[in-house]
Amino acid sequence: MSVRRSVLIRVVCLLSCSFFGFAAAAHQTQSLNGKWSLSNSNGSVSLPAQVPGCVHSALRQQGRIQDPYFRFNDLSYRWIAYDNWTYTTVFTASAQLRAKQKVLLVFDGVDSVASIWLNGISIGTTDNMFRRYDFSVKDLLLEKDNVLKVSLMSPVVYAAEQRNAHSAYRVPPECPPDVQKGECHVNFIRKEQCSFSWDWGPSFPTMGLWKEVRLEGFDVLQLVQVSSVPLHDHSVSQWRVQVELLVDAIQTTSCQIAVSLPELDAEQTFQTQFLSGRTKNTFILPLNTSVQVKRWWPNGHGEQPSYRMTLRGFQDGVSLLNTDSRVYFRTVELIQEPIAGSPGLSFYFRINGKPVFLKGSNWIPAHSFQDQVTPAVLKNLLQSARDAHMNALRVWGGGVYEQDSFYSICDELGIMVWQDFMFACAMYPTEDAFIQTVREEVVQQVQRLKSHPSVVVWSGNNENEAALAKDWFNIPSSQRPVYTKDYVTLYVNNIRQIVQHEDPSRPFLVSSPTNGLESEREGWLAADPYDPHYGDTHFYSYVLDCWDWRTFPRTRFASEYGFQSWPSFSTLQPVSIADDWSYNSDFASHRQHHQDGNQQMLLQAALHFKLPNASEPVERFTHTLYMTQVMQAQCVKAQTEFYRRSRSEVVGGRGRTMGALYWQLNDVWQAPSWSSVEFGGKWKMLHYFAQDFFADVLPVGFEENNALLIYAVSDLSHDLKLRTVTVFSWADLDPVCTLTSDLVLVPGGSAVPILKQPVSSLLAGCGRCTRPTCLLTFHLEDSSRVQQGPRNHHFLCSPKDAQGLQRPNITAKVQEEKTGFSVTLHSASLAPFVWLDVGNIPGRFSSNGFLMVSKNTTVTFKPWRPTSVAELSQALSITSLRDVY
Repeated sequence: MSVRRSVLIRVVCLLSCSFFGFAAAAHQTQSLNGKWSLSNSNGSVSLPAQVPGCVHSALRQQGRIQDPYFRFNDLSYRWIAYDNWTYTTVFTASAQLRAKQKVLLVFDGVDSVASIWLNGISIGTTDNMFRRYDFSVKDLLLEKDNVLKVSLMSPVVYAAEQRNAHSAYRVPPECPPDVQKGECHVNFIRKEQCSFSWDWGPSFPTMGLWKEVRLEGFDVLQLVQVSSVPLHDHSVSQWRVQVELLVDAIQTTSCQIAVSLPELDAEQTFQTQFLSGRTKNTFILPLNTSVQVKRWWPNGHGEQPSYRMTLRGFQDGVSLLNTDSRVYFRTVELIQEPIAGSPGLSFYFRINGKPVFLKGSNWIPAHSFQDQVTPAVLKNLLQSARDAHMNALRVWGGGVYEQDSFYSICDELGIMVWQDFMFACAMYPTEDAFIQTVREEVVQQVQRLKSHPSVVVWSGNNENEAALAKDWFNIPSSQRPVYTKDYVTLYVNNIRQIVQHEDPSRPFLVSSPTNGLESEREGWLAADPYDPHYGDTHFYSYVLDCWDWRTFPRTRFASEYGFQSWPSFSTLQPVSIADDWSYNSDFASHRQHHQDGNQQMLLQAALHFKLPNASEPVERFTHTLYMTQVMQAQCVKAQTEFYRRSRSEVVGGRGRTMGALYWQLNDVWQAPSWSSVEFGGKWKMLHYFAQDFFADVLPVGFEENNALLIYAVSDLSHDLKLRTVTVFSWADLDPVCTLTSDLVLVPGGSAVPILKQPVSSLLAGCGRCTRPTCLLTFHLEDSSRVQQGPRNHHFLCSPKDAQGLQRPNITAKVQEEKTGFSVTLHSASLAPFVWLDVGNIPGRFSSNGFLMVSKNTTVTFKPWRPTSVAELSQALSITSLRDVY
């Protein structure tokens, strides 16, 4: 996608209206949600089932299976996905509905391959989880006892059959690695790719009616989809709102459409004609140039204001359409242009004309069974992202296009969305049938999502450019042209072409990682998609020392990086038994889907920490879980701080990093993974660290050539003058000495070095300090000595080599406050990585995993359910680094 240099910059607004907002006289809706019956292929299993829902959820709800997440049940219940299942409902169709000129049976989501029968007549098939399907059924409806059957084919069997039918050449990978315990050929079915397993999740190839089912009846026309794209013309400083209506008309219909933004004093009536059939119609509403439009901003950069928009449709005075919505305005540009002193091109997002550093993470499905992902679950996770100062999430291409409420919450919270299309880590077939269902999928998803201001970029796939360029699948060089042609056919000639037609308001990237314009110049496949001089990069290294910033790529944009950890004991306990509570248990091995992952965590931790050595097995297990979280938090902190301090400089031809999205935000089940939030919503230590390392103003300390450097990083719009270093002994809570640097100007949106001093001279100035005996803490102060941003720390040696570190014997007092509970801690000595845990009481601390350098510290706890001082006091456990060995 080239840099947009034209005068016209397109932008988006949110229309959060019902797509079926007709007057009752013109339009009739009958929901078919609720209780259906469900049976397997030979009738040996028959049970009630909720719609929306899936087979696994129905079996669980009726007590036919245990919790699928319990212990090894992902293997025990593989039979479910190998069987075929049929959903059946019997319903009455009202006389008013049957009297309509046209009646459609609408499925918002079928997972995935199905044949559909109404009253014994086949009315159609489905093959794509990501599409809405509708079927004309007026002539088949009876007054009562209408029998609707949806027969679902095993997705595992279907994928294998599609693979076997593709005999000309293989489409890798055939199967996931053995450690993932998954199913094969997921790239041959348009369904959630990680449902066949991934390196952080189980194999549960779901089947079901995962979204709403209903009948839609109308006499004149039906509004299928409404979306809007405001346009901003800089030359005359004018906004216009482009409104698109996807309409299904019985016959050619003349109509008046009135569009209004009353708060902006904008209204216009259009005389239009809807042609027979399904057509898209566009209307432009100009805004007066004297009107001041409040813009939508990402979290940390401003507010998220919106405006009420009304849309009315009339024919001869009779109302046909009637919708209200909220509209948000913002511009987005992806800037790829030369950088002085650096080969390659920049890669950053400009929102409303302002360069914005993207801070955040990657989003995966919140549950293996999508019917169990409620708006409350989404709000909790997305609020956790915002509360950690994130302004962006990448919706990863191996999951699902999220439900409407996900994007609406992101709009409200100011969280930008990097939206992948659902293709990941694989080659894909390009037969006509596959391409056609993908084309319809892309059209529907872009039309559904383009009205959300939170969505700032489309990306064609996850890692498929890298997979082909770096030959992940050992494709012979003689066959590479075939795969290159397939790649361009799918992502460029189809997906890109559709996106640019449906939504030219946003940048489109063919893949992630990619070299962007350079990949395009090289025929859409760069020789090295990981080149740090272009585009975005994914980077993982579990062997190199994660505290050594020199091992990280000084990239333009880091869209994936991370380290694993285990979740808390309270998260694992409901899905395990006492025999499982050992790091070397079969359960611990089974739950780990990343090759050598458990060992890699311990090896990385052992570089800087003494490993737990408790003699009691469960205590050693819980201490080991804690240690993996300490390791993960410190590793991701080091890498993120490196990216943030690299935003303003070019070193060795590399730099100007403008994004840090670590892998990953959330979990799909209770297992080791790269997440910062556990399944169920509990924050890992990493997420508490993210509250600080994503702060709008942040001090970052590191060493280079035996000198200490401290940078001030600012995402603010205004300039600051900042200064700071406090030196502590591991053995004492009183600081050894304090240094104050000169005030340094820190421009808004920059990273500036404010202190550089040889470590030897710094320690010499503190009298009794050496690297093993002392550590550093530092913060930023403005000219009024008001602290700006969080306090940070820098270890002068590995904590395992620290001299004088003692067990702190921390005690706690819990008190009830107006908005939650306070926990006051008292420590006998300095304590690193102080971790508070209240077991299965859901909630969140204001701070956790912190370095305690004072005798008394108070944090707050906000529970997510009613609790008491007594319950919290009994459940509270406190662990610090020195307590585990």
